[in-house]
Amino acid sequence: MSRGLRNNNPGNIRQSGTRYLGEVRPSQDVAFKQFETAAWGYRAMFVLLDSYRRKGYRTFRDMILRYAPPVENDTRAYMDFVCSHTGIESDTPVDTHHAATMIPIVAAMSRMENGTEANMSDVTEGWSLFMKHQP
Repeated sequence: MSRGLRNNNPGNIRQSGTRYLGEVRPSQDVAFKQFETAAWGYRAMFVLLDSYRRKGYRTFRDMILRYAPPVENDTRAYMDFVCSHTGIESDTPVDTHHAATMIPIVAAMSRMENGTEANMSDVTEGWSLFMKHQP
């Protein structure tokens, strides 16, 4: 099982000063956050991507460059992977409050991060938590 799935952190969100609902504190992982359930981890991904949009990262390319920067990732391969699995174009503006856009994006990002298909019931539950508990 991948580190992200063990931590219920399918997006491999790094430790930071940002606190998310459902976050386990203190985390047993010094580098990455841990969540109570995978759904809370998916919610954190939706929250993080939405925070990027609010900071001016409007396109999918902008968001992925921020989320998976080239200093530690093959960002182009990451972007190509998610685009090929979702049908979204990299320069498409992303509406982070549109379920039909965001659920496939986050599921594909999880697959990229963990090397296995996302559990779609966890992703959709994470979306519901995101919509219910807006930051």
